[in-house]
Amino acid sequence: MVKNLILLGLPGAGKGTQADFIVKDYAMVHISTGDIFRANLTNNTELGERAREYMDAGNLVPDEITNAMVADRLSQADVETDGFMLDGYPRNEAQAEFLDDYLSETGKSILATLYFKVSDSLLRERLLGRGRADDTPEVIDNRLEVNKAANLPLVNYYKKAGILHTIDGGRELTEVYHDVRNILDTL
Repeated sequence: MVKNLILLGLPGAGKGTQADFIVKDYAMVHISTGDIFRANLTNNTELGERAREYMDAGNLVPDEITNAMVADRLSQADVETDGFMLDGYPRNEAQAEFLDDYLSETGKSILATLYFKVSDSLLRERLLGRGRADDTPEVIDNRLEVNKAANLPLVNYYKKAGILHTIDGGRELTEVYHDVRNILDTL
């Protein structure tokens, strides 16, 4: 049984779509950082309130708060039973190190990291096609550059750990998922 994956890729690479396919075929919990933040904010948890202060000021939420939210989510019963697939976390090498340490303390580890690699031009096309008001070419270019700066060290981190699997995410969804299944079925 496949357990404990990380999905990496720039915005528009198809991580969320592939995650939907994966959870249909493999018993694991899809954990999106966005969902964790929304739950903590909606439920007015202590961590949510601390995060809101940073978000309301237009600042990034510090790693210590994000890490605590993820650790809390990873301690829940459904994750213990089914394993997990992280989407949107870790976002930097410090978070990856925290995750490794946290999982090690609980006797767990990451089995594989799937990196969906897509050309910049296709990412721009996909993001512009979403039709969101904030998805202007300038905003998209900036978002991609910011994410590249964070993503490349993570790709290298998991490559060094020997658990990185690079997938060409620029193809048809079914072709991409075929590669995903081939990787997961060999783990």
